[in-house]
Amino acid sequence: MRPIAAVVLLLALGGRPLAGQTAPDSAGDLAAGRAAFDARDPETAVQDFERVLAADSTNSEANRRAALALITLGLVTPDSVKSPERDSLYARAERYARRAVRADSLDADAHFVLARAIGQAALTKGEGQRIHLAADIRREALRAIELDPRHDGAYHVLGRWNAEIMRLSGFSRFVARNFLGAGIFGQASWDGAITNLERAVEIAPGRIIHRLDLAGVYADRKRYDDARRELTTLDTLPIRDYNDPRYKADGAALLSRIASKRDGS
Repeated sequence: MRPIAAVVLLLALGGRPLAGQTAPDSAGDLAAGRAAFDARDPETAVQDFERVLAADSTNSEANRRAALALITLGLVTPDSVKSPERDSLYARAERYARRAVRADSLDADAHFVLARAIGQAALTKGEGQRIHLAADIRREALRAIELDPRHDGAYHVLGRWNAEIMRLSGFSRFVARNFLGAGIFGQASWDGAITNLERAVEIAPGRIIHRLDLAGVYADRKRYDDARRELTTLDTLPIRDYNDPRYKADGAALLSRIASKRDGS
C-alpha cells in the first residue's frame, strides 16, 4: 500500500491499522537498511529496503540501495562458477537499479549502481553476451561521472570496463568492432583501465577493491612493482565492506603469484 493511501485508511479507522497490518514506516526502514548495510549485513539490508519498496516501488534510494546490497551478496560467488542463484541476485539488482534511474535520472549513485549491476552480470556470461552489454555499462558509468566528477565507484566501473574488454581475445575484439557493430570497443585500452582505477584509488584510497583491481591490471601489464605496492597496502586497510575479507585474501594470493616476477618479464 502506498504511504498516502495508508494514511487515509488509518484516518478512516480512527488512526488504528487493520488487524494483522502495520502502517508503513519507509523512513525507519530506510534508516534500518542503511545501518544493516554499513554493519556488513546485506541480507538484512535487502529485507529492509524491500519493505520500503512494497509500500512505494518508485522510491529511488530504496531501489538503488537494494540493488547494491544484492550485488554485494552476488559477489560472494566467483564469476567463474556457474550459479543460477547468483545470476538471479544480479537480475534483481538490475531491475531495481533501472527503477532507481527512472525515478531519479539525476542521481549519480543510481547510474553507478546500474552500471555495476549490468557489469557484474556480464562477467558471468560468455564473450558474445558481454559484447552486447558493453555499451550500456560504459554509458551508465560515464553518466554517473558527469553528475558527480568525484564518484570513485563510477571510475572503478569504467576502469574495469576497459580492463575486461582488453582481456578478451584479440579475435573477439576484432569481431565485435567489425561484425557486431560494437565500434565502442575501439575506445577501450589498458591506459584507460589504469587511469580510471588510479583515479578511483586517489578519490577513495581506503577502498580495498579499488587497489585490488588496480593491482590486477598492473600485473596484466607486467608492472609488478606497482602491483606489489598496491597489494601490500591492503593489509593496512580496515575492513569496511562485506566482501573486504575475501578481497584481502584474493590480494594475498595474487601477491604470492607475482612475488618473484620482475617488471616487463
